[in-house]
Amino acid sequence: MNDAHLHLAVNHFPIIGTILGLGILFSGMILKNNSVINTAYALFIVSAIFAAFSMGTGEGAEEAVEDMATVGKKVIHEHEEMAEKLAILLYVLAVISIGGIYLNIKNHAKAKLVSYAALLLAIIGVFLAQQTGTTGGEVRHTEIRNDAGQTVGAEKNTDEEDND
Repeated sequence: MNDAHLHLAVNHFPIIGTILGLGILFSGMILKNNSVINTAYALFIVSAIFAAFSMGTGEGAEEAVEDMATVGKKVIHEHEEMAEKLAILLYVLAVISIGGIYLNIKNHAKAKLVSYAALLLAIIGVFLAQQTGTTGGEVRHTEIRNDAGQTVGAEKNTDEEDND
């Protein structure tokens, strides 16, 4: 198993974990249930850990595909930039989540404020996760790129010219 394979194996969890964590956190806040809120916090912490693994395997994955004709360094760079933003946000969200768990256990008055901060960061995180997932998919799935029609047309014209 190489870094590219490892990257593909771990990179989905930060995205899915953030989305699920947001839903669970929102539910816990509506229900006013600290156990549910702490579950969301735990999910955010695990998502950050998987983000670190994903970032650690990203460079090796890049080396495995960067010289492929259909990939391109620009597409990889865009994905890398989005992934870095998401990872930083998830690390901050994990720290806030650790604090939130502690404050919930202590029944501290600031626990509710921390849950609102986590909710805001999770909403931003879901947006960044979607962008990171999309740019990551574009690395190997040329059909989802914005220029997909142009790329296909260019390849078709090149093939036609070769046949002349």
